[in-house]
Amino acid sequence: MARNPAQRRYLYRFFPAMTAYVVSVAGVSWLFDTYSLDGAERYAVAALPALPIIAVLYVIGRYLLEETDEFVRLRLMISIIVALGLTLSFCATWGFLEIYADVPKIGLFNVVWGFFAAQLVGGAIVSWWYR
Repeated sequence: MARNPAQRRYLYRFFPAMTAYVVSVAGVSWLFDTYSLDGAERYAVAALPALPIIAVLYVIGRYLLEETDEFVRLRLMISIIVALGLTLSFCATWGFLEIYADVPKIGLFNVVWGFFAAQLVGGAIVSWWYR
């Protein structure tokens, strides 16, 4: 499938960011398994895998700005809005369940992956809606 220039730039930015994420998670896990990190060093190293995730969010925003096809941009924006709604609804519901029903706590970093999964759902809804 031929891609327009904005889509190509998106992919050229997205894959290195995701590669950096995988490498940083593996590297940080190795560092914590191998060395005893203390103080500010411990916090700085622990936060490193978040940087590529932040980069991916930037890449998505940049793609929205660069995409010239208004319909493609609209579909992506709707899928993001659906994903935000699903993610925030889940977080609110689970938060109350944590408070009142003793369900297990979910690590906050999992919310990011939940958002991306919800964006897939949002994209499927948008595809179905505009079929």
